[in-house]
Amino acid sequence: MTTAEPSTAASPVGGPLPTNRYEIVERARALRPVLAEDAIEIDATGCDPTRNMRLIGEAGLLAVNVPVEFGGVWDGPSFGAWRQVIETLAELAAADGSTGQCFVSTSLVAREIFTAPELDIATKEQLAEELLHQGRRFVASNAETGGTGRVVGRRVPGGLVVSGVKTFNTNSGGGGRDISSVSFALLGADESLETATRHHALIRLDDPALEAHHDWDNMGQRGTYSQTISYRDVFVPDGWHFPAHHADPYFFCAAMLLHAGLLQGIGEGGLEAALAFVRQLNRPSMPKFGTASQDPLMHRQIGELSSRLAAARALMVNVADELETPGLAVPAEEMAIRGFRAKVASTQAGLEVTSRIHDLTGARSTSNKYRLDRFWRNARVFGSHDSVDAKSAFIGAFDLDGQLPAVPDYIRI
Repeated sequence: MTTAEPSTAASPVGGPLPTNRYEIVERARALRPVLAEDAIEIDATGCDPTRNMRLIGEAGLLAVNVPVEFGGVWDGPSFGAWRQVIETLAELAAADGSTGQCFVSTSLVAREIFTAPELDIATKEQLAEELLHQGRRFVASNAETGGTGRVVGRRVPGGLVVSGVKTFNTNSGGGGRDISSVSFALLGADESLETATRHHALIRLDDPALEAHHDWDNMGQRGTYSQTISYRDVFVPDGWHFPAHHADPYFFCAAMLLHAGLLQGIGEGGLEAALAFVRQLNRPSMPKFGTASQDPLMHRQIGELSSRLAAARALMVNVADELETPGLAVPAEEMAIRGFRAKVASTQAGLEVTSRIHDLTGARSTSNKYRLDRFWRNARVFGSHDSVDAKSAFIGAFDLDGQLPAVPDYIRI
């Protein structure tokens, strides 16, 4: 597989693990300019953000997804410290969109693993150790659209075997001992899909019975390595698989905030890069102005874009704060709507900002050596992940009727 060339750059925040959730965000902010150094190459070649993910691990940022009882800083409910997860994500995505989305995959799977009541405690302890001290990466291996049908599992002595194809596997470019969390239908004695139960298996990416297809080549988010993976009767020992548990009622809100954080970060990174270009060139939009600094038209554009991003971020952070203690005041249905609103606001802000970069920076900035268009391509690819129009319709139906609509009518699950 293709990876970024190793770098001798060291993390500016390495050393002891963070001691609290707030330190996570501070470290992410300090790490952001270092991660941005590889962004152009990641986009140009579609390589895995190997160095970035290593630096994230060395900085201890993954501790935000490890419960305090296992040595991390995640305390409270299933989505405890979620504000810090979202703010960290925004910093990482501002540096590089692919790096941010890879962090999302690890975050989601970690939360699923550590809240799984039937997963062995010894397995959780080992995975916590790997996250905290080895920078382990997790893949959410769920999508089957365009594949060969349902991925299935069958019980065998000492464990089970998993077979089938998953078509979307973000964060799988690191390979090695990184882990794919595979959802599948566990067949019973009748071998019928109708009676199968939903299950998860934890499979190392270096398992010889696993085949990575290296077929991810999209116009944006190119370093996410969201490739197809085939599982060919992969043996999974007992202790490394678990039955699917009921989703936390606040899951929709949490997931939408992850979407918001990624688009928010891409938008903020795009504006930051555009401002750096404008400062360096210092060329006004029209000859009548001496410099960019004297150009009120450029001032207006910058102010408009930064205000749109600031408003979206304020909503996103406020909803994340509310998610910390949802049971005190806000029911899950209302929190889902608030999460959807945050996702819509940050997606629209990210897309608008990144699509208007070249209006601000001018024709010289379209050179491939700057690759400023990557911000729009990254935002457009992830913004197409699921329909923002459908999210807005979902919100509107709730606002009109006061009841949460049937989710499958609006969103593929």
